[in-house]
Amino acid sequence: MPIVAAGPAFLALCSIVTLALTLYLLHKLRRAHLLLHDVSDGMRQGYATQFRQMEALQGLYVELHLQRSLPPTRGWAGSPDFLLELARHARTARPLVVVECSSGVSTVVLARCLQLNGAGTLYSLEHDSAYARHTRAELLRHGLQDWAQVLDAPLQDHPLGGEHWPWYGLAALPPGLAIDLLVIDGPPQAIGKLARYPAGPLLFPQLAPAGTVFLDDAQRPDEQAALARWRAEFTELQQSERPCEKGCAVLMAPPLPVRPPA
Repeated sequence: MPIVAAGPAFLALCSIVTLALTLYLLHKLRRAHLLLHDVSDGMRQGYATQFRQMEALQGLYVELHLQRSLPPTRGWAGSPDFLLELARHARTARPLVVVECSSGVSTVVLARCLQLNGAGTLYSLEHDSAYARHTRAELLRHGLQDWAQVLDAPLQDHPLGGEHWPWYGLAALPPGLAIDLLVIDGPPQAIGKLARYPAGPLLFPQLAPAGTVFLDDAQRPDEQAALARWRAEFTELQQSERPCEKGCAVLMAPPLPVRPPA
């Protein structure tokens, strides 16, 4: 069978196909390289985050002189860096009245701060009765039962601004409190949109002069939306952020005005 020489058109077509295949393979190789870079970068960031949390957890044990282990600080619980921010504020500001929305490891940390300070009472609102019993058992295990009260506060309907919001019942909270420190780490997001917003209209009016609010999970969209509403409704509160794993927003009431000397 005679061999037929390829014509210029056929050779040009082969060159184009070869070039196209080469470019396609280079594109795939670049995509694979970028993907591996993203995976590697994500792993480095993950290791760095875990290391920071281990450092913060170690800091908690050292600064609070804890003799017993804390409950787990992963999942829904407050992260070690958030807990360390709370502890350092409580040890410095020495609040006498602390109110907490949702109990857990933060209850143990704050109660220990009050014990070290030698003064103060923590009131922890908890809608889950089983979890409330668990937190009370942890307080007893650490010898902190005299510094914190875990209040059974089932979720109930609160009419606010023409809307109805499920939030903690406040019947068990002593009336007329001047709150020096308010920690918002509940209710769970699963109960509905802007689940933590009602803490503002229901408790911010009870903040003492220079009273401080810590909001956990502040990076989430719902918490960001709640912060925006609070900024509009409570213009006197100063808002700032702390660099925590899940986000931490801090709001502070104005202090008492300084009277000029007589």
